[in-house]
Amino acid sequence: MFQVMRIINLAHGSLAVLAAFALFVLADRYGISPFLGILIVLPAMAVVGWVLQVVVLERASRAGRLVPILATFGLSIVIDNLLFQQFGANTRSLAPYIGDLSYDSWQITDDISVGKIAVLTLVTAVVVLGTIQIFLSFTQLGRAVRATAEDPDTAGLVGIDARRINALATAIAMASVTLAGAALGMRATFDAYAGGTQLLFAFEAAVIGGAGSVWGTLFGGIVLALGQSIGATIAPQGFLIGGHVAFFLVLFARLAIPGSNFRAFLAGALRSRPA
Repeated sequence: MFQVMRIINLAHGSLAVLAAFALFVLADRYGISPFLGILIVLPAMAVVGWVLQVVVLERASRAGRLVPILATFGLSIVIDNLLFQQFGANTRSLAPYIGDLSYDSWQITDDISVGKIAVLTLVTAVVVLGTIQIFLSFTQLGRAVRATAEDPDTAGLVGIDARRINALATAIAMASVTLAGAALGMRATFDAYAGGTQLLFAFEAAVIGGAGSVWGTLFGGIVLALGQSIGATIAPQGFLIGGHVAFFLVLFARLAIPGSNFRAFLAGALRSRPA
């Protein structure tokens, strides 16, 4: 959504938490493993993305530059409050439903161990991003997505249905959101209002990675995680502060470096165009 379609979706984190709660319900009420639950929730979230584009984002984009951002902000509030009404303020986790995997690790040395779920998350991220990159670069449909993101009017002149392509891109984004929600639930806890924090992390990782770079998102996530880890070793509350410091350092560097395309990127993200 952010790196390819240039859409600032403020409901992104809330949708990830929604997917995590959906996996939790399947596991808690119906005994379905979160790994199997992904096969159910992922296509459902893709449909949600398609509907979100057609019903909300496409219509909002016709009304001005900031309306899609305001629409997704309102959507995030609706999702958060509906989740709170349904599940309350208690935190949930998918860790109890994946057995030893939630805490098991590989011992590298006497002082270093690597969590299995952390490695699984990293491998999944690499596979997903690699698949998206191949899709965007080497398939006709992927090239249509990129062309529509750059200039939907010109894309329409060569026979590309911008409306359908935008809906497809949003569906893919929501499918990836399901995996993000699953990773969050398996490695940590979540509650009805956890979406804002996840949105902030996603936005910071995308900005650190650079405009329009799929692999840059992975790099941005790693830089953000290193900042958080270093901050946590300095002070108990340094986890968030360390990540934010890493983000602001990169942000200021991008704004200060001559020739940086970051300003143009933000301008393009706010440009009035079909989402």
